[in-house]
Amino acid sequence: MRIILFILTSSFVSAVPKLTVTWEKNWLYIHGDHLPGVMRVHYLEAYCRANSQTTDWSKHTVVGHETKLVSAARDGSKIELLCVLSDGVTVKHTITTTDDEVDFRLTAHNPSDKRSEAHWAQPCVRVGVFTGTGAKKTSNKYAYVEKSFIFLDGKQAMMPTRDWAMEARYIPGQVWTAPGVARADVNPRPLHKDVPDNGLIGCYSLDEKMLFATAWEPYQELFQGVGRCLHSDFRLGGLKPDQTLRIKGKIYLVENNLKALLIRYRKDFPDHLKKHRN
Repeated sequence: MRIILFILTSSFVSAVPKLTVTWEKNWLYIHGDHLPGVMRVHYLEAYCRANSQTTDWSKHTVVGHETKLVSAARDGSKIELLCVLSDGVTVKHTITTTDDEVDFRLTAHNPSDKRSEAHWAQPCVRVGVFTGTGAKKTSNKYAYVEKSFIFLDGKQAMMPTRDWAMEARYIPGQVWTAPGVARADVNPRPLHKDVPDNGLIGCYSLDEKMLFATAWEPYQELFQGVGRCLHSDFRLGGLKPDQTLRIKGKIYLVENNLKALLIRYRKDFPDHLKKHRN
């Protein structure tokens, strides 16, 4: 009996997660037979400077970087990456999967004697295939918006939300600043007047049986973009000389149970509760 139990337990522990990941040329691919299709993440799209809301994206905002693959588990359950920014900052990424989430653990370090200009970074999650509104289904690049949500006024707010902003240096899109983040230091797209109730942004699958959502801590902004994408963009804050910062993120790919998702998010990101409460 003990031998059988040991074999069963070992098999369960070593089972490959339903979600697996691969990475190539700045794209993270999330695979799962239960998903509507492969989910792509531009990882990472950009590291960005402060004073970015009204300034030129290419000439001012983007801090150059190079990302390299350090290691990848054969079963797709883990990937390690290393980003080196043009100002010398290094960011180590450990990405692991379970049956219904992708977990990100980052360590950013500034080895130089000057403060880094990088204040935030963009993991750009493409949700067109997940929502059934990808390029092969529709030419409307913004059809996914109506299946997307954040949280305002103490409840889920489907997009476009109330007070949807329409003007900015670049249009369209929608940006929400995180608590405590200067409104001048976010994406140069239309900026919503309110801070969201929490740090989650997400959408529904085509058949509405699944939810996608993502969150990071610390985070700079939530963003509905122009590449059939949704963002929770993580914050660096301009690392001081020899400063190290640990960052965590989640991509949830779960059954359509909003209450359960919120309970899980609050457990995973307890610091968000304090920030948004204040």
